[in-house]
Amino acid sequence: MNVLIVEDERGLALEIDEFLSKQGYTIEHARKKATAEEKIFVNQYDFILLDLGLPDGDGFELLHTLKNIKGREDAVIILTARGEVDDRIKGLEDGADDYLAKPFSLNELLARMHAVIRRKHKLEKNDIEVFGFNLDIKNRLVTFGEERINLTKKEFEIFNYLVLNKNRVISRVNLTEHVWGDILEVNSDSNFVDVHVKNLRKKLAIHAEIPWFETVRSIGFRINI
Repeated sequence: MNVLIVEDERGLALEIDEFLSKQGYTIEHARKKATAEEKIFVNQYDFILLDLGLPDGDGFELLHTLKNIKGREDAVIILTARGEVDDRIKGLEDGADDYLAKPFSLNELLARMHAVIRRKHKLEKNDIEVFGFNLDIKNRLVTFGEERINLTKKEFEIFNYLVLNKNRVISRVNLTEHVWGDILEVNSDSNFVDVHVKNLRKKLAIHAEIPWFETVRSIGFRINI
């Protein structure tokens, strides 16, 4: 999943980056409001971790900008030293998905991100069953029965994103954006997405037939559940 950290405290941003990268997230940074605005107009993110006290503007302004862009589904968690109840209420009423006051535990941040994923996709737990396959979002594992399927990080992210967006056609561009990050850095003529999907399919098909894993010609992919 693709995460944008909007935080001017370089040390904290790098600490979050290192922690979430180890969990398999793809991370981008913005230390200023203007930089963050440029990024959100180009890319969509699974999560935006938003500091309110930015050097060139208030994080609430960025939140308003994001929520006024039609079709955006980025989850926003506010990270700020402002602990006042009024600020928390304002952030949630303005569209943030959660609010975490500094200082905070990185494990708590991760737990809240998992909770947001569950709410957003109407999941009761961190495990999803897909025709005999079990997708463990928290531990980033896929199993079939008692057998663990050895997926690469990118293969897991592709499977995870398609399952979370079940019954929806996900374009190659959209999949690239959420799994690899900044689409401006990706060669649009490359077939690397199809190669990763092909490898994922091979690993799943060893265990069961997968007619529910569909390629939508000239567009992208869909998992039908």
